[in-house]
Formats: sequence, structure tokens, C-alpha cells
Amino acid sequence: MGLLSAQQESEVMAEINITPFTDVLLVLLIIFMILAALVTPPGFEKELPNHSNNASQKNNPKNDIDVEVNDKAVIFVDGTKTDAKGIYAAMAVAARKKPGKHVSITADVKAPYGVIIRILDAAKEAGLEDVGFVTS
Repeated sequence: MGLLSAQQESEVMAEINITPFTDVLLVLLIIFMILAALVTPPGFEKELPNHSNNASQKNNPKNDIDVEVNDKAVIFVDGTKTDAKGIYAAMAVAARKKPGKHVSITADVKAPYGVIIRILDAAKEAGLEDVGFVTS
């Protein structure tokens, strides 16, 4: 400092040191990333509505097409037992008996999702667009 003149020592530094500010922002970014990972639930965890709260019960349930699935992937379409391969034919028969009606899927909580997707596909192919989910 002895080499600097008195005029240079008294000058105000015009540069802003942003290194501490950047460090704080990076630490906050890391904290928010960790918190976001902890708060978000992993995977697909969807709770289906309870059967007693079903809105389709207000309608005439005798006109609905009832599809029931248990935890072993056994499917019942209006009381007729079928499997995942025969669901397309069973839904086509149900659609001919009750065209344009509501499909009510009552599925066990442990029912495989692949079977539920196959039922939705069979309903769509049969021309049934109004589908509702219920758990047992």
C-alpha cells in the first residue's frame, strides 16, 4: 500500500463484488431442489373415490353397465364373469343391451392397473364414453 498515492487510497471502489451474492443464491437453489424432491410424492398414488360417495348412484343405477374387478383380475360385466381377453366381447354385448349408458367400474384397491386400462379400452371400442370409477 505504500506505493499507492494518497489520491488512489481515498477513491471509492466502483466495482461490486457479486461472489458472495452468487454463493448465497446457489445454496438457496440447492435447498429448494432438495425440498421439492422431498415434497413430491413418488409414482402414481391416486386415491379413488369411495363407493358410497358415487355420483352415479343419483342416476338410475339399473341403466348403468356395472363392471367389477377384484384383486385377482377377475372381471364381472353386469354379473357375467370374464377375463382380460374376453372383456372386449363382453363390453360389446353390454353396449348393445344398454347403448350410450354410463359404465361404472368398481375395482378393488389392489386390482392391477393393466386390467383397468384394458376395460377402459374395451368401453371405448364399444362406443361407451361415459365411464366412472368406484372402489370396493
